[in-house]
Amino acid sequence: MIGVACIIAFSLATISLVLTGYRLVVGPDPLDRVLALDTLVINAIGLIAAMGVWFATSMYFEMSLLFAVFGFLSTVAFCKYILRGNVIE
Repeated sequence: MIGVACIIAFSLATISLVLTGYRLVVGPDPLDRVLALDTLVINAIGLIAAMGVWFATSMYFEMSLLFAVFGFLSTVAFCKYILRGNVIE
């Protein structure tokens, strides 16, 4: 049962990654692209967590936590750059 659920999660996360990647490329303005990048990070975290369940190891969960931290920091940095024109004041 876990195997079937992981295959479904992989396929849905992959579809979501492709659609979000399309929004990242085609986005009409920079704020939509930053939002798409943040959504792409969240979808990748879900995919990594599903891989952790599939392979039954905690290494993937630790990797998803690190990916979440870097995704959050990059979103904050991009938003500060768009709003103020620089990241470090």
